[in-house]
Amino acid sequence: MRLALFDLDETLINGDCASLWSRYMCELGWTEGSAFVRREQTLMRQYAQGTLSMDEYMSFTLQPLIGRSTGEVRHHVNRFIESVIVPAIREEASRCVDAHRARGDRVIVISASGEHLVTPIAQHFGISETLSIKLEVLDDSYTGETTGILTYREGKVARLSSLLGGDLSVLAEASFYSDSSNDLPLLIQVGYPHAVNPDSVLLRHAQGAGWPIHRW
Repeated sequence: MRLALFDLDETLINGDCASLWSRYMCELGWTEGSAFVRREQTLMRQYAQGTLSMDEYMSFTLQPLIGRSTGEVRHHVNRFIESVIVPAIREEASRCVDAHRARGDRVIVISASGEHLVTPIAQHFGISETLSIKLEVLDDSYTGETTGILTYREGKVARLSSLLGGDLSVLAEASFYSDSSNDLPLLIQVGYPHAVNPDSVLLRHAQGAGWPIHRW
């Protein structure tokens, strides 16, 4: 069984689920409004430049969840997905996922967004296996902290390696689809890397390496 790995944001969906969720939390009145969004966008520009501290990003964007129950958050995330994410699903992405599934591949979403968003969004693609940033929960409420290795840059390789029992040899036959140069540490590990609507750095790398480039 081959692996088919998919990034989520700007790959399977047209947009970044964490940024979209930040705006949605503003609409819910969970944040300080425009100031929160401006700070989040400043951090996202650092992400695009490859200079972001993911610890800093998660610490900031998880503040509105502190003390909220998992049930409350799940309720609003589900409404957010139906109203914001489902319309942003890329048809080409769905067809690609379906093609890998029909071939019998093991399909996994691996994302640098929080598990509270990634897991339910992946389910809309029929994908049950995900790797994403784990959130700490105590007494059924979010603490605003993360746990474990963050699935960001080299962290994606580390988390995937753990899932595979340390055997990365299977990546020689694996595919990975991503839009971001932040995913180059994993893209260069797989036998079949795919650049999807790539950023400028990834585009140059993909062109130089002869990787397939998709415009979804």
